[in-house]
Amino acid sequence: MDRLWEADPSVGFRRRIGKTAAELGDSRDEDDCPDIWELDNGDIAVIGRNHSEDYRNRLPDGVRIGPDERLVVIPGNMLRAAKPDIADA
Repeated sequence: MDRLWEADPSVGFRRRIGKTAAELGDSRDEDDCPDIWELDNGDIAVIGRNHSEDYRNRLPDGVRIGPDERLVVIPGNMLRAAKPDIADA
């Protein structure tokens, strides 16, 4: 069955959403920082720690991690700082 949505790996990065991890005090090293980006097509890219296996056996009902998906964790203050940059639906 075809997916209703598929990520397009050919699109580029448009803009950071929110603040950098360093600005929020969540990183001292520029080599491994969580981040949130809007892509050129409007999709969102999230860079975070891969915790797929840590959560896989205790996901809420109806939540699944596909074979080509990863559950990533970012600092909560990073998403809250991004709120002003996220348009209302």
